[in-house]
Amino acid sequence: MPNVSLPTVISGWFAARGWSARPHQLDVLASYQSGASQLLIAPTGAGKTLAGFLPTLSDLVDGRFDGLHTLYISPLKALAVDVQRNLSNPIAEMGLPISVETRTGDTSAAKRARQRVKPPQILLTTPEQLALLTSHPQAELMFGSLRRVVLDELHALVTSKRGDLLALGLARLAKLAPDLRITALSATVARPDLLRDWIARPLPDRQTDLLTMKGGAPPQLAILETEQRLPWAGHSATYAHRELYETIKRHKTTLLFVNTRSQAEMLFQGLWDINEDMLPIALHHGSLSVEQRRKVEAAMASGKLKAVVCTSTLDLGIDWGDVDLVVQVGAPKGSSRMLQRIGRANHRLDDPSQALLVPSNRFEVLECEAAVEAVAEGHQDSEDPLPGGYDVLAQHVLGMACAEPFLADDLYAEVTRAWPYRDLTREKFDRVLDFVATGGYALRAYERYARLKRTQDGLWRIANPQVAQQYRLNIGTIIEEPMVRVRLVRARGLKQGRTTGPIGAGGRVLGEMEEYFFGTLSLGDTFMFGGEIVAFEGMKDNEAFVSRAFSKDPKIPSYMGGKFPLSTYLAERVRRIMDSPGEWSKLPDQVGDWLRLQRDLSVLPRRDSLLVETFPRGTNNFLVCYPFEGRLAHQTLGMLLTRRLERLRARPLGFVASEYALAIWGLGDLSALIRTNRLSLDELFSEDMLGDDLEAWLDESALMKRTFRNCAIIAGLIERRHPGKEKTGRQITMSSDIIYDVLYQHEPDHILIEATRRDAARGLLDIERLGQMLARIRHHIVHKPLAQISPLAVPVMLDIGKEPIFGEARESAMADAAEELLREATGEV
Repeated sequence: MPNVSLPTVISGWFAARGWSARPHQLDVLASYQSGASQLLIAPTGAGKTLAGFLPTLSDLVDGRFDGLHTLYISPLKALAVDVQRNLSNPIAEMGLPISVETRTGDTSAAKRARQRVKPPQILLTTPEQLALLTSHPQAELMFGSLRRVVLDELHALVTSKRGDLLALGLARLAKLAPDLRITALSATVARPDLLRDWIARPLPDRQTDLLTMKGGAPPQLAILETEQRLPWAGHSATYAHRELYETIKRHKTTLLFVNTRSQAEMLFQGLWDINEDMLPIALHHGSLSVEQRRKVEAAMASGKLKAVVCTSTLDLGIDWGDVDLVVQVGAPKGSSRMLQRIGRANHRLDDPSQALLVPSNRFEVLECEAAVEAVAEGHQDSEDPLPGGYDVLAQHVLGMACAEPFLADDLYAEVTRAWPYRDLTREKFDRVLDFVATGGYALRAYERYARLKRTQDGLWRIANPQVAQQYRLNIGTIIEEPMVRVRLVRARGLKQGRTTGPIGAGGRVLGEMEEYFFGTLSLGDTFMFGGEIVAFEGMKDNEAFVSRAFSKDPKIPSYMGGKFPLSTYLAERVRRIMDSPGEWSKLPDQVGDWLRLQRDLSVLPRRDSLLVETFPRGTNNFLVCYPFEGRLAHQTLGMLLTRRLERLRARPLGFVASEYALAIWGLGDLSALIRTNRLSLDELFSEDMLGDDLEAWLDESALMKRTFRNCAIIAGLIERRHPGKEKTGRQITMSSDIIYDVLYQHEPDHILIEATRRDAARGLLDIERLGQMLARIRHHIVHKPLAQISPLAVPVMLDIGKEPIFGEARESAMADAAEELLREATGEV
């Protein structure tokens, strides 16, 4: 037990409830009192938030401190609101004279203005609000008294551009508040040393302690055992709805996690269709209105709900009351993510959390089994922090100019004290600064891009007050697809897909959806949103109008948000399971029989090699390979392989990628080309495809323009908002496309073009992972020519030429198609 004493009023509060502070909570207090910063690594539900605030409560117990003492920063606005509720109650019960406030995008303008000059002692906020606060001239007044920064759920921030923005903000706080100490709270991660370095970097003269929590009951995971036929492909898990409903009935409160918003809508609707007991089941995802999400969160916290279907919006540490089961529908994609979600159940450390995995298809059974093994071993596969983005740096440079004029030397020294920018060269910094000041060489002639001026004494300042106004309206790094509000109106007399009157104003807002989705709809088309089936009535400005519909066969929205790649670690485990027949007894009989059939009719993918199958079907010839590296890497591989096959005159027609496999089809006889050595698989899958082939493809693709659009928005080159006006997604896209063409033609080495290439390579294309795969399989490619499709190829072949079928008919049609393909594989047709 650490040698530390709690103030009497706090220890008495613990004792009155029959509690005592846990060792890891006292460790944080002892470390803080020794003058150090600290990183606490502990599983979800271990009381990390209380550990983070214990030093603050101890410091403020006497009521003598004036000004802002502690800044708490979380990834989610909802988390800040939840923490305020859970912090204010103990403060009130102890009678402590401590003021606590939140500051989010929902905070009133008057309150935000007051907080800058008269802040509370504890302020709960987000990375974006920190950037906004440090951009004001009053920043030194507000933060001069700051003693502590508490970073909650740090692991969820450091792998994104929000983490870059936060790191730069911490570097500025270290300058404004010399006595600052940082407490970071994180779930268990693969490399805690990197996270410790991340928070230590802005305060090089201060010791940073790495604290870990020991003990706690290990979680208990199981995979759904079902008598239903497991789907060959797809992600809806419709087969399991009845079993999930019965599971919900047997538990107090169940959280059902899915990986995308469209899956959340489908699962929620499926459960309601069979909810004969009228159980209180709710839906929670990022497209729903704030009011609806808060309503669900409040009902959840008070124990009024039997189940919530949710996405990653509930991954993080909000206290959801008496959750006794977490269900993961669809493969979890990573053991660390699965552990994080399991932690939402049972906040009692000595009792095991319960979780159930529900695979959506047969390949996902293997991935779920791999995840169960990884969690049992306590293995972490969380991502490492990455070098910072130039677009985020550009935004920060402009923000610091809004706060006060600066010398380039001083700001460069400050920026490199942020971990993501520790290796930033002065040459790159100067290029970013020049871009912020002038737009760069190709845009220098346009006055609108001149945002900074240099004074005679070398200080950089904003060109005019409007620059600061525009900066504050457009701050942040979260760039989603262009969104429109979905507003419910009364029906307008639909007839054969037409509306018979003008769209009226009014009606409640259901939430937001991606703008592109409505471009695919005709008037009268029905779709599911917010758990309701609605009909599209038209659009006006930034709003889509819908009416209630009574169709039972809606079109399902194809949301962009929430997709995760299969982790490298789980991918390796899946390959190992397939390569180990002795482990197949763990799998359902229908999955084990499928693998045995593959072994008998073709070969199985080996752990250390790549299986490539070629076979004819109809008028086309197919090449199917099984890298198990995730859809992003497979899509990029498909793009590059088809280019190479075109050069070899193999006449490819197209490709389709899944999480586990890639299929390419064309008119050329690929088996014959390989057999006669006119096509070498080692050359086809050579790592050099990531050189000139990749560059040529990027130059021709629309991907670069889409990626550039996001970088340009973050860097402030393209503005989403103007005072009293917001640009539509179409306007933003048109503006960014024009600028991209100008830069690409006249300044191809522009810093934003470079930032775009980095983003495309490491995020949208997964180039690093693809390169590792190509290196792994070099000289380890197994070719199996076949006379017909193989059993293992059935799932990916189902994605070729798929017709858009919705509702239960889709599941039935896919099952029938799968059975037909399997009969082909076994020679029964």
